Amino acid sequence: MPKSALVTGGSSGIGLAIGRGLRAEGYELTLASRRPEKVEAAAAELGAEAVAADVQREEDCQRLVAAHRDRWGGLDVLVNSAGIGVGGTVEQLQAKHFDLQVNVNLRGLFLVTKLCIPMLRESRGHVINLASIAGTLPTPGLATYGATKAAVIALTRSLNLELEEDGVRATALCPAFVDTPMAEWSGVPGEEMIQPEDCAELVLAVLRLSRFARVPQIVVERLGAGDLPG
Repeated sequence: MPKSALVTGGSSGIGLAIGRGLRAEGYELTLASRRPEKVEAAAAELGAEAVAADVQREEDCQRLVAAHRDRWGGLDVLVNSAGIGVGGTVEQLQAKHFDLQVNVNLRGLFLVTKLCIPMLRESRGHVINLASIAGTLPTPGLATYGATKAAVIALTRSLNLELEEDGVRATALCPAFVDTPMAEWSGVPGEEMIQPEDCAELVLAVLRLSRFARVPQIVVERLGAGDLPG
């Protein structure tokens, strides 16, 4: 059985960069994203399986995990990179935008991970959860986004203890602003941001660790940002 990885949010940005890194390391891939045309283009580049799926929908999560299992027979690495951020203070943010961020960033991650645990247990695999530095610091104007990412960090740590005896390890990757379309609103020039490839390199480093080494959380600061979340 080939070693394989499933990457949600795999059609662009951090997810695609991690997918490229994993492919270079010999992993067979399933890439998932909401838009069929984008995920199919990314999959064609990497020779990967493409699945159009909205992680907000439980039936889509079930279909995604089943497609990966049917194609590759098992799972060594799950990368939960699907995410969304909507700016707004607690007073200003609309309830629908609160729900959207919780559903994608936390609920979708939970559903996909839950469905993948049997395969990960069998392979003694890894879970990589894309969190954010916003989950570790006060983030005025991004309070809900930061809260979802803080929840992802907490879930990751609990997952480590729940699956410790099975040899499954989980890492929450918490970068500041990364040069992706999602961070364009910040006004920070892309060349002054963390690069998606930086995130990929950290994931690959975690995967190369010996069996009894575990990294529950990685915080990546942006040089020159001071105490700001980005």
